[in-house]
Amino acid sequence: MKRKDFIKRLGLSTAVVAASSQLYAASKEASPKKVYFHYLLFWLKPDLDKNQIEEFSLFFEGLKKLPYVKNLRYGKAADSSPRAVLDNSFTYNASMEFASLHDLEAYGKLPQHIALVEKYKPFFNRMLVHDSVYENK
Repeated sequence: MKRKDFIKRLGLSTAVVAASSQLYAASKEASPKKVYFHYLLFWLKPDLDKNQIEEFSLFFEGLKKLPYVKNLRYGKAADSSPRAVLDNSFTYNASMEFASLHDLEAYGKLPQHIALVEKYKPFFNRMLVHDSVYENK
């Protein structure tokens, strides 16, 4: 009798685990996760020499190390074929990923972030920022 009860309990436990897994998977599908992006464009001053332009990339390397930043990629304008909708007049751009709006806004207030911006501010004469939210489906 004990063996029969054990087998019944084992079967019930397996069914409960399977049902729980299905409920968890369904709940993840029901609520898409939002991802926040902070997109930056920089127009460096025209009087900077080649070394100073390359040195500016250290700004992004510093930002990568800050709390809240999940991912950061940066680069220069691509040599794309001209099109009416294309503006490749910027020198550098960066795309930063954050887990939440709270993280994005907390990052912007970090003393280390503010110090990096102040250090590299003399390198650029224009900066443009776009913040976006995407739903991961």
